[in-house]
Amino acid sequence: MRALMLDECHLLWGNILGYVWGRTSQRIEVPILNTRTRQTYYGAVDYLTGEVFVKGLPKGNSEHTITFLKALLKQYPNQRLVLLWDGAKYHRSEELQAFLRQINGDKPQAEWQIHCICFAPNAPEQNPIEDIWLQAKTYLRQRYYRCETFAQVKQLFVQFLQDTLFDFPKLYRYG
Repeated sequence: MRALMLDECHLLWGNILGYVWGRTSQRIEVPILNTRTRQTYYGAVDYLTGEVFVKGLPKGNSEHTITFLKALLKQYPNQRLVLLWDGAKYHRSEELQAFLRQINGDKPQAEWQIHCICFAPNAPEQNPIEDIWLQAKTYLRQRYYRCETFAQVKQLFVQFLQDTLFDFPKLYRYG
């Protein structure tokens, strides 16, 4: 059995921008080009190893959530998966429920291939992968000078997630 904490992240071209300091009496404007340039990533952090499995998809919805779950099944063959995630509407959709019924069949709950557990509503602080997304975006901001194109931003983001073993107290708060 493998326990994974999942979430989606929307990476924007403007994410490489950090914070700006200035006088409180003056408005500071920072021009952002390509405000609609974005990439949605689905990610799952392994509770025991701290490894992140990430996959870019066009947007967060039921169809792409199922695509990601299929990718997880390929990534972790012959293992039962316990998924902890938020209660996004598409995580509870009829389309997703039908997929889970197909995967789990008539097996008793203790033998399900995929078992989903929701964090409390409106509580992103409960999901450690939220902190991982923040670390990845901070990593980008510290290397903004290496990113002349959005393709470079995406490459650096994924590389950081794939090359890093995450180990911080919040990751282990449920064990």
